[in-house]
Amino acid sequence: MSTNTEIKARVGSLDELHPRVASLSDAAPEYLTQDDTVFTCPNGRLKLRVLDDGHGVLIFYRRSDELGPKPSFYVHSATADPDGLRQVLSLAYGESGRVRKQRTVFRAGHTAIHLDRVEGLGEFLELEVTVGDVLDAEAAIAEARRLMSVLGIDEAALVKGAYLDLLQREAHQG
Repeated sequence: MSTNTEIKARVGSLDELHPRVASLSDAAPEYLTQDDTVFTCPNGRLKLRVLDDGHGVLIFYRRSDELGPKPSFYVHSATADPDGLRQVLSLAYGESGRVRKQRTVFRAGHTAIHLDRVEGLGEFLELEVTVGDVLDAEAAIAEARRLMSVLGIDEAALVKGAYLDLLQREAHQG
């Protein structure tokens, strides 16, 4: 399994944040449409991500639902038949929900910076700092905090959990 350090923050305007993120980036951004189906999973989280080119990625991960930079342990497996795999996993485990988003991905050093427009939720920034040969866990946390500062992301903007958790909370409150 691979590891990164992550944060998720609600932002007021991706349009305002975009130039600041672009100025840090090593290359042009990647623009993605993602449709994530989340499955019941007692050992972590399991989602099937379908991308706009039609291929899919099955992603298992474990991450605590806390504020601030936190470790995320994950493994990916690509699939050419995401619809068939969704059907199998839905029958086997049951679906917890679905998250659809437009994502702009920038790379800055060892960090993927995601600017997300999440259907039914709004606009978010995610940082994923790779933990590994170059950055250990402490250095990855420090890098996440540095980028938060540079981008003007206040601790009060941080959110707990996954997008599905936020969607479910809002559905229960509304």
